[in-house]
Amino acid sequence: MQVIFGLMLAILLGALEQSIVAVVLPEIALRLNGFDVMAWVVSAYLIASTVATPIYGKLSDVLGRRSVLSFAIVLFLVASIACALAQTMPQLIVARILQGLGGGGLISVSQAAIADVVPLRERGRYQGYVSGVWAVASMAGPVIGGYLAHYLSWRWIFWINLPLALLALVTVRRALRHLPAGGGRKHRIDYLGALLFGGGLTGVLVFLTRLGQGHDVWRADSLSLLGGGLAALLLFVWQERRAADPVIPLAMLRVPTVAICCITLFLCFFQLIAMSVLLPLRFQVVGGAQADSAALRLVPLTLAIPFGAFIAGRLMTWSGRYKPLQLIGSAAAPLVIAALAFVDPGAVVLTAIVMVALGLAIGLQLPSALVATQNAVPPQQVGVATALTAFSRMLGGAVGVAVLTTVLIALLRHSGMAVSPLPGGEDVLMHLFREVLSLGDGAEAAVVRQTAERAFRALFLASAAVSLLAPLLVVRLREATLRGSPVKAAASVE
Repeated sequence: MQVIFGLMLAILLGALEQSIVAVVLPEIALRLNGFDVMAWVVSAYLIASTVATPIYGKLSDVLGRRSVLSFAIVLFLVASIACALAQTMPQLIVARILQGLGGGGLISVSQAAIADVVPLRERGRYQGYVSGVWAVASMAGPVIGGYLAHYLSWRWIFWINLPLALLALVTVRRALRHLPAGGGRKHRIDYLGALLFGGGLTGVLVFLTRLGQGHDVWRADSLSLLGGGLAALLLFVWQERRAADPVIPLAMLRVPTVAICCITLFLCFFQLIAMSVLLPLRFQVVGGAQADSAALRLVPLTLAIPFGAFIAGRLMTWSGRYKPLQLIGSAAAPLVIAALAFVDPGAVVLTAIVMVALGLAIGLQLPSALVATQNAVPPQQVGVATALTAFSRMLGGAVGVAVLTTVLIALLRHSGMAVSPLPGGEDVLMHLFREVLSLGDGAEAAVVRQTAERAFRALFLASAAVSLLAPLLVVRLREATLRGSPVKAAASVE
């Protein structure tokens, strides 16, 4: 339990930082005079942590969980100090990049360390605890950030990381001291592969993020980012095929269980993060909710996910099986998202019920996909396999927000609404919806709300269609007995 406590602290740090900043962005932009690049305070962290996650997985397999996780915590702590001391918006964005590079290791290495100390049969239950930490961070982050900014200063949303990070560092160093320092053989770290992967993925993610902010896809700088990123990723694939000890073993992705689970996790977070952004906008613009109540209406979704993960973990411990859980969750998700398209956003209770169903569908898939992936690879590759699942989740979230936001902008433009690109990094949708809300309840506002609702409905149906890919893949998933399961469980699987 000491090990689990330390790892949960590390996971809490990474999860809290993704939610605590957004609520105080306007005040930060006001104090540092940086409204034009405000959105990048969040995007910089998400992109950096996404890029770093699979690299941390490989390093933890080579150098050991304890040293790599300690490094991630120290980098996160130093970057938090830099964020708190930032005097300009560019300084804050650079510090957030460093903080993201540390945060990328907090979650993936912690989950891999859980795999080192918990048998596979029991692991789903502990992954349910991880989902619970995520839920707490998602709900508490905006509240804590708002109170700190109101009563102290926005800088305290970063200062608060110091005692948590120091406690996590001391606990992790003490709790993981008995874990092996490495895989027992010499490794050569593929620095060129890590550089190509980081550079290429950064270019693609920055391109997608700019699209989600409403920038023109045909701008020369956007196309340069996309072209350069794709070229670097192609070189990365070439490098990994020839490297003696690649950063991401491409052969692992040819294992059907690993590939299917990574895709389903990608689709889970493609939907989850996008819904977390788009549903509050829909509640405000179409349903007429205030900003604070719109955020609170996401609580049923946020609470249902760890509950679904807890159920999945218990069922895996009892049965030793993961495929039925993934199949139920992946089949239910597109149906629920399609139902969201036709539920009146003003119907609070019915919307909450549908969101609970979506949260349960996603929650069932999270621990089952992770445990299935860890079960499909040798123990010495658990770190990079776990990092691949974490990377798939984070990549799905980043791509989902960018793609679905871009589709929504296109739908609004097609309907005749004036949605024009904005200079700098300001989010075009947020700017547009602030203008809509300022219209009040007149006839013009009613027309705009109806137009927006048609766009949201089409968007949710398109999102549901994308989710249909998951159950089609899970059907092809080959279930294997969880390592450490009793013989009778193996017989039941057969």
